[in-house]
Amino acid sequence: MEKRTKNLRLVGRDEVSLGELIHQAVRRTIEQAVEEELHAALGAGSYERRAERTGYRNGAKTRTLTGPTGPVELTLPRGRLAKDKGGTEEFRSTVLPRYQRRMREINEAIAGVYLSGGNTRRIRGALRPLLKNAPMSKSAVSRIVGTLRGDWETWRNQSLKDLNVVYLYLDAIALRVRSAGKVTGLPVLAAVAVLADGSKRLVALEVCGAESSAAWEGFVEGLIARGLKAPRLCIIDGNAGLHRAITLSWPTAKIQRCAVHKLRNIQRKVPQYAQDEVAEDFHRIVYASGIEAAERARDAFVKKWSKRCPGAVQSLNEAGAELLTFYGFPKEQWKTIRTTNVIERINEEFRRRVKTQGSFPSEDSAVILLYSLVASGQINLRRLDGYEKIADVLAQEDQAA
Repeated sequence: MEKRTKNLRLVGRDEVSLGELIHQAVRRTIEQAVEEELHAALGAGSYERRAERTGYRNGAKTRTLTGPTGPVELTLPRGRLAKDKGGTEEFRSTVLPRYQRRMREINEAIAGVYLSGGNTRRIRGALRPLLKNAPMSKSAVSRIVGTLRGDWETWRNQSLKDLNVVYLYLDAIALRVRSAGKVTGLPVLAAVAVLADGSKRLVALEVCGAESSAAWEGFVEGLIARGLKAPRLCIIDGNAGLHRAITLSWPTAKIQRCAVHKLRNIQRKVPQYAQDEVAEDFHRIVYASGIEAAERARDAFVKKWSKRCPGAVQSLNEAGAELLTFYGFPKEQWKTIRTTNVIERINEEFRRRVKTQGSFPSEDSAVILLYSLVASGQINLRRLDGYEKIADVLAQEDQAA
């Protein structure tokens, strides 16, 4: 028993020594990398006299960097570099930027936990074993998550002119944002494109005060300004302003009214006792075997409910033929293109992952987080059902032209 205990103690001692070795290796690697960077910037090593050197060394400084092995005490070289117009300036390392206090892996881990729905308290708790004794303040978490802003700014301004957009989903997502000391709901206009290979791509997000005609017109104009060409089909809800913006900006684009939104609108006009029956009759329209069967089902709906629920019939007729546009596309794609569910799903996933947040401190923080969840793959946009048939859609368009 005594021998066994002794062996266990030795194992424990070896494990500690191994951790220390790794810690020292991390320190040496970073110090060496910065040393080589300064060497290259000066054009000369320590005590090396060369005519073409571009500056001189200026002692060393200590600095703490938190990495996977905990806080690392570093001794880093300093230097002065000659300026083009005379004088010198302090050497700035790109390997270890001036204000960086944590390795990139730590920052990515923090952002990843945040994107998964963790608040700052949970982040500090989850990463405590990784951070060892290094402090992790709420402001530090906020600064790290703030690095997502740069990616967001690049994305929202990138050109869309090279995208071959076949279908375009347009809908609004409601977010709870703190504004002027009050928590309020604000709509975020969203656009998801389906490309020629069937992949889906989030192309735009924009916060607006209300889902108004002017907001949607400005949103579509923004897409055009970034170079987005007219899609073959736009899948939208029933917003009149969005409909008008599409018909004015992309007159050749077909429009599919979301079947889910339309059923919700219809059911608001129906007494509670009749809602299931109305929904069943409506589904016969949008789940028919083809356009002719759908039109017969629609006629039957109108005949059956005209007197009992005239408001429901009026709401159905408001969508007109645009409720059935999807029947003109490959059957394999009907399930995906008759609704704006792709944006609804983004909304649901977003709410599920950020339910610990309650509300967001600003409009920007909410939209940046929403974008980051999609861009990081936390919310996955899977390929269009029946994407193999997109080639047929494009071929038919070429023949028509």
